Amino acid sequence: MISNIIQQQIEYYRARASEYDEWFYRQGRYDRGEKLNKRWFNEVNILKSALRQLGKFNDILELASGTGIWTQEILNIGNNITAIDAFQEVIEINRYKLNSPKVDYHQLNLFAWEPDREYDLVFFSFWLSHVPPELIDAFLEKVYNSVRPSGKIFTIDSRYEPTSTAKNHTLKDDKDIYVSRKLNNGQEYQIVKLFYQPEQLHDKLTQAGFQPDIKVTDNYFIYATGTKLT
Repeated sequence: MISNIIQQQIEYYRARASEYDEWFYRQGRYDRGEKLNKRWFNEVNILKSALRQLGKFNDILELASGTGIWTQEILNIGNNITAIDAFQEVIEINRYKLNSPKVDYHQLNLFAWEPDREYDLVFFSFWLSHVPPELIDAFLEKVYNSVRPSGKIFTIDSRYEPTSTAKNHTLKDDKDIYVSRKLNNGQEYQIVKLFYQPEQLHDKLTQAGFQPDIKVTDNYFIYATGTKLT
């Protein structure tokens, strides 16, 4: 079951590469009208502000770097960025957008990834919610091993809010971790999607060896900073 869902998820995000940004920028199927779009971008600005407030870092690792939406933000606070994603399709979009010598790209499946060095900051956005519950602890252990002593993590993810997804997607229940997702052409996939409550995320990061600070925006996002405990 899990291996099948992961494979569908991989196929979905590879096929979605060219249309992924429509979700973030509230375009096409994701355009919910002026009022809700404004709410979305106001909350995005809260995330960006929280990221900037972390300060400056020499070496940053971005996991599931995607099309560069957040890579361009961490470029403002980092001297050197290592960006890892499973899909060459999104890496090429990211590279084209940023065209920055500060970013070193690696195509790696994060379920198979093993850290080989430590970083001042490890960043991942809208990824933890796609990690099956059986694999979360192992993933966070690898994150811990990739952070230098007293280094930090910053993670962003989704809250359960039906207007955050496409108009032809239905969020039936925030407890159902397997959901259907469609592409613009109507092709449908099953993926993993968890909606963490603050206390759940706090517990997971604490168990992984971080001192976390969990916050939420009013509607759409949950985000956390964590300092590695040694």
